Amino acid sequence: MTVYVYAITSRDHPCRLDGTTGVGARAAPVRVLAAGELRAVVSDIDEEIRPRRRDVAAHQAVQDRLMADGTPLPLQFGYTAPDDASVRHTLEEHAQTYRAALDRVEGCAEYNVKASREQERLLREILDDSPEARRLNDAIVAGSQDPRLPLELGRMVAAEVELRHASAASDLVRALVGPAREHVLHQPVGSEDFLNLSLLVPRDEEAALVKAHAAVARDDDKGVSVRLSGPLPPYSFVP
Repeated sequence: MTVYVYAITSRDHPCRLDGTTGVGARAAPVRVLAAGELRAVVSDIDEEIRPRRRDVAAHQAVQDRLMADGTPLPLQFGYTAPDDASVRHTLEEHAQTYRAALDRVEGCAEYNVKASREQERLLREILDDSPEARRLNDAIVAGSQDPRLPLELGRMVAAEVELRHASAASDLVRALVGPAREHVLHQPVGSEDFLNLSLLVPRDEEAALVKAHAAVARDDDKGVSVRLSGPLPPYSFVP
């Protein structure tokens, strides 16, 4: 019987999981395996697990139950082991690494910040600020058949968008990292996002982060949308 592994916790985490069922069509009860000072939260599966909606939700439900009583080391969806003995062996073999990682995230939650900007508004600003870009655009609108003009304008606008996005992202990071113990910058996922920031925030600093986010969200003179998600399991801070 294959074992699906949700998270690793310290020995003193209460792991209140009574009545919680796990991933898979059989939805076996979630249980705990102990090895020294560590625990692994697992359930039995007899099938290949794919990221179906029900299973992703079950995986996240276990993380949420654990987060209510302390910060676990959440494993990404889909992590399995051959049996209980393999899980215990891994806990024992990497005990020092897991213990250090648990200390790193103790008392914290992850928050994610994504930011985007209204593209049409940004393009208008670039045309207003750049006489050369405006000249090229005016020539194209007037019906110029020169094939070089759209290419030149496209390169100019793309470079300016990149510069402005980088500047806006830097400003947001400076405004939001204060309450965080650590932060990680990810590659933006959405086609219009220019910032994807994960913050490891102590639970007693969450209100400060929410306040900082409210301040930048109100500052929408440039059409920037800043979205805050959390509290979340600290996936971005697990080695």
